[in-house]
Amino acid sequence: MNELTTDISRHIWETKYRFADRAGRESTIADTWHRIARALASVEASNASAWEERFFHLLRDFKFLPGGRIHAGAGTARNVTLFNCFVMGVVEDSIPGIFRSLQDSAVTMQQGGGIGLDFSTLRPRGTRARGAAGIASGPVSFMEVWDAMCATILSTGARRGAMMATLRCDHPDIEEFVTAKQQAGRLRRFNLSVQVTDALMSAVRDDREWPLVFPATAFEADGETVVRDWTGSEGPLPCRIVRRIRARALWERILV
Repeated sequence: MNELTTDISRHIWETKYRFADRAGRESTIADTWHRIARALASVEASNASAWEERFFHLLRDFKFLPGGRIHAGAGTARNVTLFNCFVMGVVEDSIPGIFRSLQDSAVTMQQGGGIGLDFSTLRPRGTRARGAAGIASGPVSFMEVWDAMCATILSTGARRGAMMATLRCDHPDIEEFVTAKQQAGRLRRFNLSVQVTDALMSAVRDDREWPLVFPATAFEADGETVVRDWTGSEGPLPCRIVRRIRARALWERILV
């Protein structure tokens, strides 16, 4: 079966994966498989044509289906990635660090990669920065910046941007995070994922209170602390307990 048999499959191929340049355009899905096979075989030191044939036979009849970025980019000479998804580095809790991460994300998306980021390193909304007059706006507010960037990158190409944002289940802004997309049109280009721990599930089962915490160095005043392994740190840190909520109430919000 070397043809696309449904209207939707043909539409997806034509809009996302079919390659065209000045020399012409691919006429069938088999042309796309030949292009991918040639690109894969091009790195072989010998018998490239034989390898190309082997790769084509793996692809034909949909026996093996590579990722979308391979279909779209392999053999096109475009400056794009052949990897679908990227786990981005730690987002540093500072304005320069945040915008370095934003730039890395923008470049990755420009080349066709989807991105995943952990915003747990960003101090909670309302926190007063040590040694500065500013008040932190929280991770969800900076996710809006990423969302706008994704919309801008999308405007330059045909592919919808793909982003995943995660947040720890004990971050003080977790409730704002899990309800953010309940507002119509907000964070439309993000999927959201909560980093759920065994400790939270135990607290849910026992109907206990759940402490929301953040590294103590982010706060001017002292307060009750606990020790936690924290995102981006090399070991356990003293973390300030910002407030406590019912574990089951948080779990219900996550499930909505």
